[in-house]
Amino acid sequence: MVRDLTPAYFALVMATGIVSIATFRFQLPVLPQALFVFNSIAYVVLVVLNGLRLLWFPRRMIEDLVDHRKGPGFFTWVAATCVLGSQYIRIGGNFPVAVGLWAAGIVLWVVLTYTIFTAFTVKENKPSLDEGITGAWLLTVVATQAIAVLGALLAPYMAEPHRTVTNFIAVSYWLAGGMLYIWMISLIFYRYTFFKFSPGDLAPPYWINMGAMAISTLAGSLLIRNAPELPILASLAPFMKGFTVFFWVTGTWWIPMLVVLGIWRHVIRRFPLVYDPQYWGAVFPLGMYTVATYEMDTVLGLGFLMGIPRVFLWAAVAAWTVVFGGMVGQWARPRKAA
Repeated sequence: MVRDLTPAYFALVMATGIVSIATFRFQLPVLPQALFVFNSIAYVVLVVLNGLRLLWFPRRMIEDLVDHRKGPGFFTWVAATCVLGSQYIRIGGNFPVAVGLWAAGIVLWVVLTYTIFTAFTVKENKPSLDEGITGAWLLTVVATQAIAVLGALLAPYMAEPHRTVTNFIAVSYWLAGGMLYIWMISLIFYRYTFFKFSPGDLAPPYWINMGAMAISTLAGSLLIRNAPELPILASLAPFMKGFTVFFWVTGTWWIPMLVVLGIWRHVIRRFPLVYDPQYWGAVFPLGMYTVATYEMDTVLGLGFLMGIPRVFLWAAVAAWTVVFGGMVGQWARPRKAA
């Protein structure tokens, strides 16, 4: 189990955390707190398991780190850390822990970004584009925007000059995430349309095509909310509003496309629908789109979009329940066989 643990298993924490926040925003009873407790435990367990993997199988982990298909999965470590921090500030009301997780997320982001992409650049044997790139590459965007989101949540609780500095860091990561998305989605869309595409290629992380834009929308919405208190953000407010809507529209565009491709994969081509840890990467975008649309509708004072997150809330809860059931079932099967 430890030897073959996928680097992207922290997507479990990402998905659980954002579904917890979504249910909290809609004031559902018990569920937000229950998922918060579960997520805190899951995070610690995964940290321990990955620590043991690094200790016992360091070569295996390093091979995954520099692998074009597996390496981007390490960015779930950053995103999960910051999503859990968002839970601690929103649901737990624990500012010190949230700050600690934000700092840890930034350190992880710096280490992973410059380790993974340097390795991809200098390695001699590289895969072709159609073999090397997947939707998981957009986890770099999600990780970057997760830092922006948590920073924007923490800033209002800080005194000056820390408030201004934190907001500046958040807006910088927000812009960097948008830049990374434009670079990467161009390659992914090119791979979609000009290379042979089989059902096996359409792995669940392709839902992050939408999820990366949803979390960009959330980060922008939170920064817009902070803008009136800070001149530096107030001057950028029209720009942030425009790009936040742009991110939301782009994410919304992806949803019908991904649904149609999912039908093609599982109904027309009959690709087996069995549990895979990567499916947490499909739950996360549903929860994130729910929260992002809620926050954008609120901060822009639109009102007419609120029906969308009400529908996606239940889609996210249902998806989390199904994938969690699959995970438990997979763990239980070997024990029954034994």
